[in-house]
Amino acid sequence: MATTTSIILDTRRIKRNGKFPLKLRVTNQRITRDYLTLFELSEPDYKRLSGHKVSAELQKVRQTINEIVFGSNALINQMEVFDFLKFKQEYVDSNTRFFKLNQRKSFVDEQNKIADNFDYAPFLRRFNIFNEDHNKPKTISITFLSYIKKLLEQGRVGSAINYQRTYRSIKAFKGNVSFSEITVSFLYQYENWMLGRGASKTTVGIVLRPLRSIFNEAIENGIIKRENCYPFGRKKYQIPSSRNLKKALTQDELKLVFYYKSSNEKLTIGKAYWLFCYLANGMNVKDMIFLRCKNIQGEYLIFERSKTDNSTRNNPKPITVFITEDLMEIIKAHGNINRLPQDFIFPLMQTGLNSLEQFNLLNNVRRLINEAMAQIAIELKIEKKITTIVTRHSFSTQLKRSGVSTEYIQEALGHSNIKTTENYLDSFGKEIKKEYACKLTSFKDDVKVDVEFIS
Repeated sequence: MATTTSIILDTRRIKRNGKFPLKLRVTNQRITRDYLTLFELSEPDYKRLSGHKVSAELQKVRQTINEIVFGSNALINQMEVFDFLKFKQEYVDSNTRFFKLNQRKSFVDEQNKIADNFDYAPFLRRFNIFNEDHNKPKTISITFLSYIKKLLEQGRVGSAINYQRTYRSIKAFKGNVSFSEITVSFLYQYENWMLGRGASKTTVGIVLRPLRSIFNEAIENGIIKRENCYPFGRKKYQIPSSRNLKKALTQDELKLVFYYKSSNEKLTIGKAYWLFCYLANGMNVKDMIFLRCKNIQGEYLIFERSKTDNSTRNNPKPITVFITEDLMEIIKAHGNINRLPQDFIFPLMQTGLNSLEQFNLLNNVRRLINEAMAQIAIELKIEKKITTIVTRHSFSTQLKRSGVSTEYIQEALGHSNIKTTENYLDSFGKEIKKEYACKLTSFKDDVKVDVEFIS
């Protein structure tokens, strides 16, 4: 995509002389940066620039503008790969005739701390926030865009999609508002607006947690001050917490799934991948499709969770899974034929894909498994939804009901916080509670004893 340049009049703040600053605007891959020049004009004079008859003073300004644009385009054409930082250093900072020295970075520049050479082109269609105007200072779109770019650079496409979803939801409610407009009252109004459109409080919480992170990001970058407009927290707006829905299958249901057989290849493959995740410590699908043969070390499968890659970068905790006969049978039946260390265990992931393509592939695999398990549930007359997330809940709950300590389950799941593990553990069923209640008086003799009440 071509890099374009133009001269704009920044009318956001009028000066005492009634004029506005002229800026050089450079756009590359739909990302815009503005550079402050030494010149300023009133709005009427700016409009006269394109006319045939202009004053001698405006003719000088127009000539200077043409020089600025010509010089910037000349440098851009020489660059094999355009780089905003390099452009600023080689053209803006070195042309004191045209630009102010040590000029304050624009709001967009302050937010964009990601390397300019990152290729955002594959994401432009999926993330329409790139196409919007982000020149109004202190609006949420500026920080949302910055954070989404950071997530994309880290390969966290799913998280980036969640943040854009939050931005679009807030924008649908009140537009691209400034941080100061998002008050406690605003958030309660937004919550009611969401509930009125059929959303649950759980959904409201899911949408608002990224917004809270964006506030924290803006505070860290000096865009806003916490004491002035932070609306979250105690005695302010508290984000609704998600309901802890228990998703684990019972032992009888697990038995039905384990012994299920079908002549339908899609159902057989879907069940195999679901069962692999269950047996492999409740592994999530993303970790499964990225497993390589080098992760098999003797009798064990050792890997690091992709979900905690960023949070535990300095202290990664590998997950160790004993390869049972059932796990090995699934690998032999559905794994790749090649067994080189760098080969993927299953023929699902492909090399050379960018993060968005990997994300789409992951969703396709997850959909394949969930659709297969939904059909199997119907055939087995299991009323619960047997999705991929159920493997994790079922693994932890099955161990818990077998008397395994929560600390071991925490390690097996790869959780750094035991409270996270407890959220996965299903509550005990009524029959178990009945059995345990009877144990409270298990000391009683079987012989019936008559008790005489004294009045």
